[in-house]
Amino acid sequence: SDSPFLYFCCRIICILMNTRLIIFDLDGTLLDTIDDLAAACNHALRQCGCPVRERDEYYMLVGRGISNLFRGALPEGMKTDEMVEKMRSQFLPYYNAHSADLTKPYEGIIPMLESLKSKGIALAVASNKFQAGTEALIERFFGDFDFVRILGQREGKPIKPDPAIVHEAMEGVPGIGLDEVVYCGDSDVDMMTGANAGVRTIGVKWGFRTENELMRHNPWLLVERPEEIAEAVS
Repeated sequence: SDSPFLYFCCRIICILMNTRLIIFDLDGTLLDTIDDLAAACNHALRQCGCPVRERDEYYMLVGRGISNLFRGALPEGMKTDEMVEKMRSQFLPYYNAHSADLTKPYEGIIPMLESLKSKGIALAVASNKFQAGTEALIERFFGDFDFVRILGQREGKPIKPDPAIVHEAMEGVPGIGLDEVVYCGDSDVDMMTGANAGVRTIGVKWGFRTENELMRHNPWLLVERPEEIAEAVS
């Protein structure tokens, strides 16, 4: 399933198909946010009287929404709704103040986005990060790019891998079809989201999760460098 010939064939098919919209996950795909997320969650844990987590533990804890992050970080016996809300009250002010202390785009992301923009391909973001945090980071790091939709976790909206967020992002390009959309992400949740939505998926190997995790969900394409995304839709 990981033969070079297979990926060569997939890339040729991608090139032949007209792509009008690429939707990106945020954390672990466009931005390396792990240090600031870990710092904010550990701050909340301390304020709640709980032991902190090691930085590398957060690679598996993030990506499934803020409440699931807190439940995963809290010690056994303390994963209650009340503790989740207490964590939220401590996490959000701290993260909002420190979300860009160490966060930065992965190498090659800006040129890749510029290349896609020059080809006339629309850009969108579909993240499980809370909406305000998603918007703030996109504005800070990618304010020069006209994303047609910037979507995060919002009250009353299902989180990924529910496909609704992909279909909502597609509303930013009138008349677009599923075969004209690509969803890019770094985790099993992202690959399932794209599959559930009925669009092509690209798994990125520079993010928070492993290549094996991505491969288990049969991505349309697996890439090692951001420029490969732009090449695949040229």
